[in-house]
Amino acid sequence: MRNSITNVMVLVALVASSGCVMAQEVVDRIVAKVESDIILWSDIEQLSRYQIFLDGKSQTDEEILSRLIDQWIVRNEAGVARFPQPADEEVTRSLERLKRSFSSPEEFEARKKLSGLTEEQIRQFLRAQLYLSNYLDSRFRPVIQIDEKAIEDFYKTRVVPRAESRGQTPPPLENARDFIQEALVQRAINEQADRWLKESRARVRIEILLNEKTP
Repeated sequence: MRNSITNVMVLVALVASSGCVMAQEVVDRIVAKVESDIILWSDIEQLSRYQIFLDGKSQTDEEILSRLIDQWIVRNEAGVARFPQPADEEVTRSLERLKRSFSSPEEFEARKKLSGLTEEQIRQFLRAQLYLSNYLDSRFRPVIQIDEKAIEDFYKTRVVPRAESRGQTPPPLENARDFIQEALVQRAINEQADRWLKESRARVRIEILLNEKTP
């Protein structure tokens, strides 16, 4: 995904016969305008491929477009704040963790082939994800406070039942405290980010063109 969408390329496929143009096919188009920037159909296709790579399926075009608009809002604010891009080492670590999330190297390669993405394209998606998530973390984590009752409730309602469902002995609360604390912080970051994005959408000029027919 490009970090900034500033212009549009309309690709035309021409089929010629006896020196005459027989057909034209527009293979990219604008699907939304956000302030002075644009989102292309190819952006939806690329994110769809990445979702297929991760999960074996993708969201609807409308859902993906909504996600791209949210990403634009976060990226725009992060850019104004001059938030730094993740280091190459951080991207590499993220890629290695992603590879380990698959059951085997063969599954990773099979899913990559299914999506049609190269490993370099996957790295670029991870870089963009890290940039946005790191910014949201830096923006909201400092104001989040988790109380003891929330930690105990999470332990009783999530950690203990999950361990018991697997026939395992639940870990002591003290051993699970750091994990629970971080899980609750991440949940709070997501909740605050969702509220902020809804408020931001109301202030941003957005024009949806996804379902408009190309002339």
